Amino acid sequence: MAFELPKLNYEYTALEPNIDAKTMEIHHSKHHNAYVTNLNLAVAGTDLEKQSIEEICAHISKHPAAVRNNGGGHYNHSLFWKVITPNGGGVPTGNIANAINTAFGSYEKFKEDFTKAATTRFGSGWAWLVVHDGNLVVTSTPNQDNPLMDIADVKGTPLLGLDVWEHAYYLHYQNRRPEYIASFFNLINWAEVNERFAKAK
Repeated sequence: MAFELPKLNYEYTALEPNIDAKTMEIHHSKHHNAYVTNLNLAVAGTDLEKQSIEEICAHISKHPAAVRNNGGGHYNHSLFWKVITPNGGGVPTGNIANAINTAFGSYEKFKEDFTKAATTRFGSGWAWLVVHDGNLVVTSTPNQDNPLMDIADVKGTPLLGLDVWEHAYYLHYQNRRPEYIASFFNLINWAEVNERFAKAK
């Protein structure tokens, strides 16, 4: 198998009350697992089996829809599980804090911009904080697209991503996406974001 479902660094219950255990279990073991299974089927017997998921995303316009949808789903969720953590949240520290203040003026303004990107993404998709041409930018993508893809409106290296597909929150929040987005800020793993930022510069 070319790609595998990553193990989580925490239990399904660990993110409560912000994200409930049942949602985490279904999201990880069913939804993400399906993306991995279908991506492996889509790349079987092709050169893509030997490429990293980042390489596949970078040239996604050359690949079939099954690779785009499932490859994006695998990359996006793999990032998502790492940028959230029990006892996360709070104001960022370190280099990412300085970069956020430079790019947005303050953490609160970043939070406002990110919330807007997540709230106004019509239908299913993702909100992102990315490094774009050396600067931090907030953007969003539809479905399982991401800023690594050559078809993205805003291309860049993702540092932080929020899944706003209904399967990510509907069991607990129903149609209250804004409440789910607000809870996400209680979970952000700023240490992970700082690591990604260091590698992206």
